[in-house]
Amino acid sequence: MDALQRRVIQEDMVQYKLFLIQPDGSSSQQTEEHLSQLVEEILAKVAPLLIQYIWQHQPFNLKYHPEKGSVPAHIGGSTQFGDNVEDEWFIVYLLQQITEAFPDLAARVEDNDGEFLLIEAADYLPKWLNPDTSELRIFLYRGELHILPCPSKSSPVGIAKDVVPSVAQALALLSTHPDACRASPKICSVLRKRLEGYPKKIETGLHRAHCFIPAGIAKLLAQRPDLIAPAVSAFYLRDPVDLQACRSFKTFPPDTRVLTSVTFTRCLYAQLQQQQFTPDRRSGFTLPPLSHPQYKAHELGMKLAHGFEILCSKCRLPSSEPDAPISCNPQWKGFMDSLKRNGYFRGELEGSARFSELTRSAENFFKQSVTSKSSALSPGEEVLQLLHSCSSFNIEELKKQESQLPQEDSDSWLDITAQDLERMLQERSGGRADVGSQNSSSTKQTQRVTGAEERRRETEDDKEEEEAGYSLVAVSQGMKNFLSAMSSHEGAELPWSSSSQPFSFEPVSMANALDRLLGSKDEELDSDDLGDDDDDEDEDEDEEEEEKEEVSSGHVEMNGSETLDSLRQYMDQMDLELMSTNIGKSFNQTNYSKADLDSGSTHPSATGSPPREGGVEDTEEEIQPLDVDFNLVTNLLESLSCQDGLAGPASNLLQSLGLHLPPNSDSS
Repeated sequence: MDALQRRVIQEDMVQYKLFLIQPDGSSSQQTEEHLSQLVEEILAKVAPLLIQYIWQHQPFNLKYHPEKGSVPAHIGGSTQFGDNVEDEWFIVYLLQQITEAFPDLAARVEDNDGEFLLIEAADYLPKWLNPDTSELRIFLYRGELHILPCPSKSSPVGIAKDVVPSVAQALALLSTHPDACRASPKICSVLRKRLEGYPKKIETGLHRAHCFIPAGIAKLLAQRPDLIAPAVSAFYLRDPVDLQACRSFKTFPPDTRVLTSVTFTRCLYAQLQQQQFTPDRRSGFTLPPLSHPQYKAHELGMKLAHGFEILCSKCRLPSSEPDAPISCNPQWKGFMDSLKRNGYFRGELEGSARFSELTRSAENFFKQSVTSKSSALSPGEEVLQLLHSCSSFNIEELKKQESQLPQEDSDSWLDITAQDLERMLQERSGGRADVGSQNSSSTKQTQRVTGAEERRRETEDDKEEEEAGYSLVAVSQGMKNFLSAMSSHEGAELPWSSSSQPFSFEPVSMANALDRLLGSKDEELDSDDLGDDDDDEDEDEDEEEEEKEEVSSGHVEMNGSETLDSLRQYMDQMDLELMSTNIGKSFNQTNYSKADLDSGSTHPSATGSPPREGGVEDTEEEIQPLDVDFNLVTNLLESLSCQDGLAGPASNLLQSLGLHLPPNSDSS
């Protein structure tokens, strides 16, 4: 499908759709009733996960969508996840669980980058699959990733890669050939690894910190912990106009501050903690000295209070008309029954304090996700409404609870060392292994050995020798593989190799390549005559066709020899001109013995031309042998040294090739 015809998805937003895998052909009204019933059952199924989750910007939501064009009726929604990309992957986990629990549904999910599930598994995708051929081919079905295949000689099942299937065609193929559509084990393992840790990851992604906040905010967060997200976002995205409302705190006066425990997500805590901010003197917020043991609690509470005040300054108190009790909603009873069937109340007795708390959380979730309102309240209006409806609070009681607060979490996860970053990069690189993986693995094993001091010193010496031995050869060999690899017009393909695939080569092809590179006694070639085996075969075929067409004319061979002679003369003239320059001095020379030169062994010269037979003694000073591998490694090491450990061309190229060099231990 043409890129211009695709509907553009808003940045930092994920869209998801759930289709019936086999439409029953019923009327639109019956389909709507069936899908609406599925929405209630799905939300009741995932409610235990959603109720405790704090979303960065928008929550997970599902609603019925009628048939439109070639897209059949379905249920779906969209969520803006903002700066917290974990919200997007949590939605992928939810869709995985939904399709596993409801096998009649198949899910599609994409964001402004397109099929981001394929981006995660880009190293293991088939060659034919790219952004232009993946349209309407990626589904989550029965908890697994499915990719509609392209027909091949081994299997005729699939849809041609240049054809964009309709939703009905894709669902029909998915239902009739689920095994053929299932993604490869490597792709599925990458997705499972990305979703590893859920649902426990929900709890580990939270951060609890002590904050000095106004009593009204403490009361609000006790009832609605999810309101922390819009408050932090309001402070994080503030502008000078917003701060005008914070000169005098009318909604949350600072003199009512109490110490309480506030639950953030790690993303929200990092946004609040890392911003430097000095409050207005007229606001009434004063901070203790930096050496004060509770300075961080005062600073976090001050920033949080500014966020809530900004929220309330942008709206007015909504209508004071009382809302109808939630028990009057006909969907509420069915929703509660579904929660009980799914074990949401964990065996708590009805009427107990814990049961009442869980019921209140379920009511908040029901109002936000299940019931549809014509005019949804903004976060600021919700804050004002809750403040207006909640009973008066006793500040003295809140201060008494300060001594009973749970211990706050450590925020050491904010600091990432160079070793942590290196480990994270290696984990992200997956199965990529450098050329010297065997030696490096043995080096790491020797590093773990704990024993006598003499054995430790011997191990360190062996480690240094192994690193110096394998890494330089790996760099030279990796660059050769990269330059000799055949790539398409879409870009260079990096020939990194895995430890499970040992390096191998054909001796005959290697010998022929060296002959073409260094030149032989029978024929001397210049740089324009060099080429890959594939190119030579293509050229031979072209020459055969030309000879067949022009067999009557006998001047073809003569023209070829004249062209080769002119090229030789041209290259000789270039060599003479380069001899009078300093180009040769830019290379590191290798001292070969006199016997090597006298024996006629050929080495590339510093000027790039092969040595000639005559006049060796006269030109020995000008033309010196050149070690290409030695110069390549020397220049790469100099580039790495100039980068001072930062990213640069040399390190990026070596990393892409799967090559890893130890840090430079020589300060000189």
